Amino acid sequence: MSNGLTSVFVEVVVLSGSILAKADREKEMIIWLAQQDQSVIGVGTIGFALDDMPWTLNHFEREKAFMLRTISGAMEGLGWERLSYEPRKDWVLECLSRFQSMIHAFDQENVNMNSYLYWSEIEEEEDEDSPTIPRGYPKCRKHQIYLSCHGCILCNNE
Repeated sequence: MSNGLTSVFVEVVVLSGSILAKADREKEMIIWLAQQDQSVIGVGTIGFALDDMPWTLNHFEREKAFMLRTISGAMEGLGWERLSYEPRKDWVLECLSRFQSMIHAFDQENVNMNSYLYWSEIEEEEDEDSPTIPRGYPKCRKHQIYLSCHGCILCNNE
């Protein structure tokens, strides 16, 4: 994916997931995705393997089902009206379809618990004012999406 398409892909998944997430683990999955913010991390530096995501063994099936619902929601345009631009729908849908296929094929034996443990414990060691998982799972007042330690992925790109 191009840098621009990568940003759009992450934004539409975060929008959908922020609307659908109910359980704390679901919110954490979306916060992790929201941290993949090129405007903060750097253009061209975002990319991840599925086992980099903060899956857990105890909740894997629920997490996978949530991600599949989130992708379906994104494919249906859930929350897209909050974007400040009109995405190229055919490109985004193609990427979401590929991501959906990858999630379908991802099995529990591929889970790397160290990814979740490392990611969730960073806040204790580094910056307490901007924890990796913001306390209380706050949302952006303007876009109603979960904030990451970098703030709102949509506000950062305006």
